[in-house]
This record gives sequence, C-alpha cells and structure tokens, in this order.
Amino acid sequence: MPLSITTAPSGPYNDSFGTDGMLLYRYRGTNPNHRDNESLRLAMSKGVPLIYFHGVIPGKYLAIWPVFIVGDILKELAFKVAADDLNYIHQDFSEMASSRIADSGSDVRRAYITSAVKSRLHQRGFRERVLYAYREQCACCRLRHPELLDAVHIIPDSKPEGIPVVQNGIAMCKLHHAAFDSYLIGIRPDYVIEVRKDVLDEVDGPMLMHGLKDLNKRTIILPSPRDLYPDPSFLDKRYNEFKAAS
Repeated sequence: MPLSITTAPSGPYNDSFGTDGMLLYRYRGTNPNHRDNESLRLAMSKGVPLIYFHGVIPGKYLAIWPVFIVGDILKELAFKVAADDLNYIHQDFSEMASSRIADSGSDVRRAYITSAVKSRLHQRGFRERVLYAYREQCACCRLRHPELLDAVHIIPDSKPEGIPVVQNGIAMCKLHHAAFDSYLIGIRPDYVIEVRKDVLDEVDGPMLMHGLKDLNKRTIILPSPRDLYPDPSFLDKRYNEFKAAS
C-alpha cells in the first residue's frame, strides 16, 4: 500500500475538491485496475492513513496528515479523500477500518476537517503563487525577505469576487500591505502608486519619507509573465475605494 498521495502543481491529473468539500483524487491513468489504483482501494478497505502532498508551485508542497481514501467513484475515475485528526487514529488499522470508516460521526468530523484543510490550502497556495510570481520581493519597495512579505488581495477574499488567483494579488512587505489596506496608498489600473495627499503633506522623519512618500507616482514591480499582471478591473475597483477614502 502507498504511504502518500500527491497532487503536482502542473501535473497531468485534475485533482479538485468536489461539491461535498472532499478531495477528488484522480486515478492513475484510465484503467481502474491499474496497480496504483488497486493499492489505494486496499488502503481504503483497511482504513490506512496516508500523507497528502499538495503542490502549490514547482518545488513547494504542503503536507496534510492524516488523510483517508473514503470513496471510489468509477464514473469520475477518482477516489474521494478526506482529512482527519490525529487524535482519532488507532494503532490497530484493521479495528479502525471496521469501527471508523462507516461511522456517521466520523463522516461529519472528516467533512468539517477537510473543509478547513481546503481553506488552508487555498490561502497558503495563494500566498506561494503570488510570491513566486513577484520573485519573492515587495512590488512597492523590492524588499526580498519572504518572512516579511504578504500576498495581498486586491479585492478582499471576504468578498465574492475576491478569488485566490495571482491576478487578484500583489506581493507586498508588511508595511506597504498595512498602508494599502488602510488606504494610505492606492494603485491605479495602470500600475502606478499614489500616496494619499494628507500623507504627502505630513512631515514625520525619514521612515515616512522613504517608506511611503517616495512611492508616489512609482510603477509597481510586475510579474514576468504578462498574464499574471494584476487585473486592471480589480485595481480600478480598489483604486476608487482609495479615492473615496482620500
């Protein structure tokens, strides 16, 4: 039986989350009886916990432990995968298979945990993809310390249109992230930064001068692939909010 399952960031299989929130992990190939598919059925029948490696960008994976194969959907050539909590794992896998797999409470718990895992994967995946696109530097000041960088939503993820795609994100250091969220700075649809007028008129030492005021009328650093540029329509909407707050 396998120890793990993996979704590669640019792999040939379209692994995804189904309408019930569970991960749909695609068969190896189209033959249901391929040995890899059979080994996952065996893992399912014995209730064996697996590690799930989720690729977010080339060379970076998030590890989720434990996950279980909880369903086999032949018509979709996919297995249904659920995450669980370590506190519920037995050392006796055969006992776990008989007592846990068919338990309705277990199903509810796993659905809840898998939903939380899905949210975490989307959030972490968004961060990694945005920082990768911006070559791990702040789009405003070029700071290159990843531990001080954030993936900033142009349209907040609390809104329906705030989708976790690179085109709705900009890599910023924590200072400029806070300034952007507080409408101290705005970014026009042509990628030019504007600093709020009252901030430009303020006199408060070198940090304000070099950290914020010097950004005025600069163009942000952009990803190399043009198709990953911030969406101008997203920027326009956020820029109008900046002007209203000014």
